[in-house]
This record gives sequence, structure tokens and C-alpha cells, in this order.
Amino acid sequence: MYAVIRVGTSQERVTEGQVVRVDLRPEAIGADVQFVPVLLVDGDQVIAGPALKGTTVTGRILGEEKGPKIRALTYKAKANQRKRWGHRQHYSTVEITSITTNA
Repeated sequence: MYAVIRVGTSQERVTEGQVVRVDLRPEAIGADVQFVPVLLVDGDQVIAGPALKGTTVTGRILGEEKGPKIRALTYKAKANQRKRWGHRQHYSTVEITSITTNA
């Protein structure tokens, strides 16, 4: 059985026992989290839409990590204008512990 959940700005396809990297969550390491909304559940039958009311996906936060460093440069020719900047996204590592449906 798998579920498609919305996590932050993206959607993830998850199964029980899977470890996923999601946008940084405010909960402490070791805390249980519930992911809402659940967009789709596929097991013996596909469940979507209003039938998903009461469906939950829970996980446990294992830790935090950083993504790759992104570097960029802005430059304007003949104006002696340049700026270098970088960004490194922070993520939470979550293990999916259960997918429960009301059906």
C-alpha cells in the first residue's frame, strides 16, 4: 500500500517503513507527525477524493540534514557590477510508520 501526501511545497509517494526527506519540520527529533492532506491511497483499491476523509499517514522524525549548496552569480557587463550568492536548503528526515484508512 502506498499513499501520496502533500509535504510543504511538494508531493511525495510514500509506503510504510520508507525514509523520506521533506521540508524542515518544526517538531523535535523523535516526535511523531501526521501528514495532512493525503491525496491518494492505493492498496487493494484506489481511494481518492472525499473518500479520504479520516485517512492518516504518520511518521517519526529521525533527524535533520542539509541539501546541496547552490551557487549563483549575477553579472552586468561593462558596469563593474557582480554579486555572488548561495543557498543551502534544510530538510527533515522522516520514517513513515503507518498508513491508515477508514475503509
